[in-house]
Amino acid sequence: RSTILQQQFNRTGKAEHGSVALPAVMRSGSSGPETFNVGSMPSPQQQVMVGQMHRGHMPPLTSAQQALMGTINTSMHAVQQAQDDLSELDSLPPLGQDMASRVWVQNKVDESKHEIHSQVDAITAGTASVVNLTAGDPADTDYTAVGCAITTISSNLTEMSKGVKLLAALMDDEVGSGEDLLRAARTLAGAVSDLLKAVQPTSGEPRQTVLTAAGSIGQASGDLLRQIGENETDERFQDVLMSLAKAVANAAAMLVLKAKNVAQVAEDTVLQNRVIAAATQCALSTSQLVACAKVVSPTISSPVCQEQLIEAGKLVDRSVENCVRACQAATTDSELLKQVSAAASVVSQALHDLLQHVRQFASRGEPIGRYDQATDTIMCVTESIFSSMGDAGEMVRQARVLAQATSDLVNAMRSDAEAEIDMENSKKLLAAAKLLADSTARMVEAAKGAAANPENEDQQQRLREAAEGLRVATNAAAQNAIKKKIVNRLEVAAKQAAAAATQTIAASQNAAVSNKNPAAQQQLVQSCKAVADHIPQLVQGVRGSQAQTEDLSAQLALIISSQNFLQPGSKMVSSAKAAVPTVSDQAAAMQLSQCAKNLATSLAELRTASQKAHEACGPMEIDSALNTVQTLKNELQDAKMAAVESQLKPLPGETLEKCAQDLGSTSKAVGSSMAQLLTCAAQGNEHYTGVAARETAQALKTLAQAARGVAASTTDPAAAHAMLDSARDVMEGSAMLIQEAKQALIAPGDAESQQRLAQVAKAVSHSLNNCVNCLPGQKDVDVALKSIGESSKKLLVDSLPPSTKPFQEAQSELNQAAADLNQSAGEVVHATRGQSGELAAASGKFSDDFDEFLDAGIEMAGQAQTKEDQIQVIGNLKNISMASSKLLLAAKSLSVDPGAPNAKNLLAAAARAVTESINQLITLCTQQAPGQKECDNALRELETVKGMLDNPNEPVSDLSYFDCIESVMENSKVLGESMAGISQNAKTGDLPAQHTHDAITEAAQLMKEAVDDIMVTLNEAASEVGLVGGMVDAIAEAMSKLDEGTPPEPKGTFVDYQTTVVKYSKAIAVTAQEMMTKSVTNPEELGGLASQMTSDYGHLAFQGQMAAATAEPEEIGFQIRTRVQDLGHGCIFLVQKAGALQVCPTDSYTKRELIECARAVTEKVSLVLSALQAGNKGTQACITAATAVSGIIADLDTTIMFATAGTLNAENSETFADHRENILKTAKALVEDTKLLVSGAASTPDKLAQAAQSSAATITQLAEVVKLGAASLGSDDPETQVVLINAIKDVAKALSDLISATKGAASKPADDPSMYQLKGAAKVMVTNVTSLLKTVKAVEDEATRGTRALEATIECIKQELTLFQSKDVPEKTSSPEESIRMTKGITMATTKAVAAGNSCRQEDVIATANLSRKAVSDMLTACKQASFHPDVSDEVRTRALRFGTECTLGYLDLLEHVLVVRKSVSPQLPCYQESLSFGLILGTEWVDPEDPTVIAETELLGAAASIEAAAKKLEQLKPRAKPKQADETLDFEEQILEAAKSIAAATSALVKSASAAQRELVAQGKVGSIPANAADDGQWSQGLISAARMVAAATSSLCEAANASVQGHASEEKLISSAKQVAASTAQLLVACKVKADQDSEAMRRLQVMVTDAGGKILLLERAAGNAVKRASDNLVRAAQKAAFGKADDDDVVVKTKFVGGIAQIIAAQEEMLKKERELEEARKKLAQIRQQQYKFLPTELREDEG
Repeated sequence: RSTILQQQFNRTGKAEHGSVALPAVMRSGSSGPETFNVGSMPSPQQQVMVGQMHRGHMPPLTSAQQALMGTINTSMHAVQQAQDDLSELDSLPPLGQDMASRVWVQNKVDESKHEIHSQVDAITAGTASVVNLTAGDPADTDYTAVGCAITTISSNLTEMSKGVKLLAALMDDEVGSGEDLLRAARTLAGAVSDLLKAVQPTSGEPRQTVLTAAGSIGQASGDLLRQIGENETDERFQDVLMSLAKAVANAAAMLVLKAKNVAQVAEDTVLQNRVIAAATQCALSTSQLVACAKVVSPTISSPVCQEQLIEAGKLVDRSVENCVRACQAATTDSELLKQVSAAASVVSQALHDLLQHVRQFASRGEPIGRYDQATDTIMCVTESIFSSMGDAGEMVRQARVLAQATSDLVNAMRSDAEAEIDMENSKKLLAAAKLLADSTARMVEAAKGAAANPENEDQQQRLREAAEGLRVATNAAAQNAIKKKIVNRLEVAAKQAAAAATQTIAASQNAAVSNKNPAAQQQLVQSCKAVADHIPQLVQGVRGSQAQTEDLSAQLALIISSQNFLQPGSKMVSSAKAAVPTVSDQAAAMQLSQCAKNLATSLAELRTASQKAHEACGPMEIDSALNTVQTLKNELQDAKMAAVESQLKPLPGETLEKCAQDLGSTSKAVGSSMAQLLTCAAQGNEHYTGVAARETAQALKTLAQAARGVAASTTDPAAAHAMLDSARDVMEGSAMLIQEAKQALIAPGDAESQQRLAQVAKAVSHSLNNCVNCLPGQKDVDVALKSIGESSKKLLVDSLPPSTKPFQEAQSELNQAAADLNQSAGEVVHATRGQSGELAAASGKFSDDFDEFLDAGIEMAGQAQTKEDQIQVIGNLKNISMASSKLLLAAKSLSVDPGAPNAKNLLAAAARAVTESINQLITLCTQQAPGQKECDNALRELETVKGMLDNPNEPVSDLSYFDCIESVMENSKVLGESMAGISQNAKTGDLPAQHTHDAITEAAQLMKEAVDDIMVTLNEAASEVGLVGGMVDAIAEAMSKLDEGTPPEPKGTFVDYQTTVVKYSKAIAVTAQEMMTKSVTNPEELGGLASQMTSDYGHLAFQGQMAAATAEPEEIGFQIRTRVQDLGHGCIFLVQKAGALQVCPTDSYTKRELIECARAVTEKVSLVLSALQAGNKGTQACITAATAVSGIIADLDTTIMFATAGTLNAENSETFADHRENILKTAKALVEDTKLLVSGAASTPDKLAQAAQSSAATITQLAEVVKLGAASLGSDDPETQVVLINAIKDVAKALSDLISATKGAASKPADDPSMYQLKGAAKVMVTNVTSLLKTVKAVEDEATRGTRALEATIECIKQELTLFQSKDVPEKTSSPEESIRMTKGITMATTKAVAAGNSCRQEDVIATANLSRKAVSDMLTACKQASFHPDVSDEVRTRALRFGTECTLGYLDLLEHVLVVRKSVSPQLPCYQESLSFGLILGTEWVDPEDPTVIAETELLGAAASIEAAAKKLEQLKPRAKPKQADETLDFEEQILEAAKSIAAATSALVKSASAAQRELVAQGKVGSIPANAADDGQWSQGLISAARMVAAATSSLCEAANASVQGHASEEKLISSAKQVAASTAQLLVACKVKADQDSEAMRRLQVMVTDAGGKILLLERAAGNAVKRASDNLVRAAQKAAFGKADDDDVVVKTKFVGGIAQIIAAQEEMLKKERELEEARKKLAQIRQQQYKFLPTELREDEG
């Protein structure tokens, strides 16, 4: 039984209203007609359940709702963070009580209040927006807009919390007002949190909860604004606003009742439902209006809040219209419709009253002035007249309106004049009215003329001029009123612009997280910072203008701050609009877009208002500037008094370094603006003089603040007083200068006035310099300059006294002094970027070092032999003095103003000038080896520029970031080439310092590595920042070359280019796969992969072009070219996506695009390969097969490493025999495939492809089975494993060469050289397969393992030597040092080979074979790569190749001699070792390895070695002890071990004696040593060989049986059997030796003794084993066999006591006994068969003896 769980979704819909009282169906009854009653159904009953629905059955959220949930969660987290931040007050540093401190506090309070007010406005507007947007059906809700509103609320709340904390800290908190402010802010945050919870799509809260939460926000906002004193709406206005909103609600309720009456009489159910729905919507929209009014009432002054309330009103208006339409459609009852219309009119009127009330407050509730309407009419009508030129009729009509307006204005002015108490004002009004009346009369006369002559343009022009005069008169008459209105408008516009900018900044910060384009976000951040710096000035301008309505300076400050705000504000709008498309969060993007739009609108209004205000206020700049400077002077005086009392404190954010930099940079601005002021005043230009005065005052304000900051931050009271006094002098002089400029405007040509102006300006400049010199560090630089000047006077003498020091000493002192001075110059440059104290110390040290250098230079000048030389030295010293002074002046200038244009470059140039002048002097004074002075000069220059790297954040050129990368890369290449040249010339030149060559070489190598590192780093840096433009251009350029009409002349065949195209194509595919992986794991690594792909495609494009040019037919070439180009397009897209993902690593959409592009690249690579295959299917298959074989070779190398480390183990208990047959069978199949491959070269491409594919599959299978076979040997014998794996590796390499040769010989004629190469490769292939088969057979024959390993190694080295001697150029080169290191391996291998030849031990020989193979191969590879290094000459290359060949041939001779030495020890091995050391070949005597006598001796020695190896296993069973005799006094385990050891020793001696006997036979001539006697003596030799092998095999089995027996793993019976086999084999060996031996010879007697000794030891072993059997058969206690590894207990036989169980036990024992007896019988038969078979292969002598 199973249970199926399946999710269900309920369909959502709307309730339908209908009647259940349906008409009945009447049928005739069975008893005739029946009566029925007619009545009415009871009224419908409706029940409303309020609560939360079961959320488990709610429909799933839409994607928009899910996005909203994410926005709400993020916002709730931000709100919670803001609540936590509002838990405690901010701490401010101690502030002073001077005027500047008080002004700073007041400005910060005003700025904080403004920011808080604007943020509260945004919060309430966002809340109202949420209320309006969530009103309707959830399916119709714009969730993105809701998210935008919520984002606005949360982001502004976050920013508001910061301002609240600062304001709370600044407020006078004596009565806890700061805590009250924080509490009010926390309340607002809590209300916002409640709203966010209520509007969650999954909350299920009723609508009333949302409205309640919104109302709480409105109330909390009002409380917060009241706490900061910014509540602009009084209680009466809010009461009226709410009463009007309730009036709308009451009127709407009446409308709903009237609609209900209509619904009750409606006959159509559908129409009835429409009426009910419309009435319901009307009620809902009205309730929303009331809630919205409650929310925005505290911040109704904000346009966005007014907009939300108006939007709520529009919703009510639309719902009323819908309700009326629904009622009209539902009934025709005129009375009811009349009531509905009347109720709707009441609602509309109430709504109109509400909105009118709001608009009245928007205009600040100010009544329209008596002159305002008339003045506005006059201005508008005159504009119309100007624009109507050419249309006389229209101009006349407008003139009539203008006349009426001016008449009203004149009457109003006369009325005011009569009511005016002040006679002076009354006269002014009457005069202005008369002027206006006269202008009106002239305008009327001009209008009459234009009416009488409509075609006369002169009359129209007169009317226009009269209108202009009337406009001027109106402005003059109502100037004060108009000016006041314009300033008021500017205040409102400035306030709105500041609020809009604050909102935009908050939106920008909120969008930063989801902005995918860091560049756009960075630009937006920079523009926001610029605007944030201007907002305080704008806010201060508004506050000052509102506080001092009649103050011209305050009005001018507002105008100036407004105009200064326009440019950064516009830039921020552009940056915000540019960033919107790159913001992934839709809500954040919408918020940023809306804020940018509102800011743009506010800026447009601000621009218009500021222009009109500037026109209305007139030229006030000069007077305002004077007032500003006087105020600054008073502030500095107040600061001086505070400093005297030690009460001067720095303002928050002020530091000594910052203020010093501000002072230095501002001093230049003050000087520039004063120069402009002088010029404009001298020319009499009032406007530009005013602008210059205004700019001067602004610069002086910054200067005064910086001077006060320096004085407050310094610890030296005297320096502080000096700074304040000098700054105050600057203010006094500036005030006088502005005043003189004002007087100069009155009399522009007055010479005396101009003279006074120049004198005052000079005095101000002097004061300004004094102020700058008061900065820390400046005086020390002046002292250093003065010291250099004093020291340089020593050079002014006519002649210098001769030097008293030796030349070498003077020269050494000059060099040291030059180095010190050069280093000090670098320290001066570095100090300009650090603290002010660093420059003081650096300039003092530079002055001291200059004095020492000057003395050393003068001393060196005294060494001059001629007057001319002395003059040159003195001249250079003067140049150094001048360059040093310029350096200090540049350092001083840069420290004053680090941001000055070109200042850093000037300082760097001055430092270079010092270094160059020092170099010139040193060059003149020193006469050393060629190149020494250049090296010294270069070192000094490097020391100069090295300091630039200590501070990489400062620009030193005008190059962009990417231009710098390209420049460094280009210069790095030049640097690498230069260093290589230095190294080469230093080693090849005729230099006496030969001992420095190694150091030069090492330094050059380090330099090369450093240059390579910086190149790699630059490439990575370029790619990590998403700089893929260069890569894309490179790929595109490579693609364009494919279309070139005439490709270069091909230097190879299609097959050659096909091979390289396949290589690079696969490399691109591999890189694409890696990019797919890294896009998820490590996106920062994509840059390097993209760079690699670009490089690979560049090679691919060139090779593809050549392949297309050599392909036949042309259609194939065209297809190759096209598909390579398609691949290029794919690579471009992939590289671009990699760059984009590096810019924004978390962008999931870009990741998906990158993965798709990578897949496309892989597909296009396969298309390129298919096109190449179409060009030549056979060769393409060869290329694929060669790639597969290369992978196999690499895998085998890895397997060799595992085997060498002793970690190559079999997965189960398998033996090599389990794999032998499979290896042989697979090798045979490979030989067949090889034949097909060779024949396929001359066959069709299809057959060649089939052969290549088959050979690749077979070699793969063969490699696997050989690896399994090697693993089955066990990790105890790693050398044999390596021998076997090397054998298959040789086969794989030979197959790779064969495939390559086949590919080159494909479709070639029989006499082509490539065919000969193919035949040679096939021969090598057969040789290596044969070697593999021999190795496989030797693996199981321990006696021949070493021989086989040596033979395989010799063959491998010969093949490597053939490859080494070929003319093929290696793919890469290496340094000669690498080749030298490889010769160490040859030395070790040679030593190992000599040792192996002397010991003839099996393991030594195998180890030598493996080591020799690797050492020689590595040496040949390194030698050839080093020979083809670019720096190696042809002569050296030839010598290196010759010596490599000689060394290899010498080593081959050594190995072959070791192979022969397996028979006898040769004294010539040291000679071969010596010959290898010199790479020479020495002759030796050779024997024929095929000679049976040689084979017999080899087998005898091999058998002896095998026996010794088996005996060693016994030695491992227990620690070595003193020799024991195997007698019956030992324990039976020890008897077994000692007897077996003795037998092994005896048989070893026996075999060696047999070998000596064999050599004696050869010496006596009874056995020949030449091949001619092979037929006669071969039979005897074979008998001796067989007997030796049998002795070795039997002894090895005996040792293994003894080993297993004492460890409890084998039976004693096997041990007895093994002992008997040893006895039989030794007897056979003796018989074989007796056949041709002299019975009286010493060798035969010794051999006989050895046999007898071996026989006795075997009997003793049998006796010991017999005792063991006897003891084991006795059922004593659990018999324990003692061995080296401890004791093992045998299980006792437990006899069952139950009858049935006992019978079963007896039956089981009998069954086992019968089974054993049957196995015994079968074993005897098997033994008999084996002996019969072996007897057939025995030599004749042995069979006869047996008989």
